[in-house]
Amino acid sequence: MTLSDLPLHGSALVESVRDLHANDAIARRLRELGFVKGEDVRLVARGPIGGEPLLVQVGFTRFALRLSEARRIDITAVAEGVAA
Repeated sequence: MTLSDLPLHGSALVESVRDLHANDAIARRLRELGFVKGEDVRLVARGPIGGEPLLVQVGFTRFALRLSEARRIDITAVAEGVAA
């Protein structure tokens, strides 16, 4: 499952960020922003047109991501009320 598939207000754990090619600057930047294995992530909101951008929270920080960026982030969904 990728971050772009997460339902609104859903929570998940980051598994990995996919590199599309060697020295992938976007994948590297996503990791620098905190999208690293084991990190909690939550989908806060979706944009009004085509569901883009996605407002995503990692820790206490929120980011706006394009769908193409969110599709690079592999996640494992966390059930409501279950501690990670």
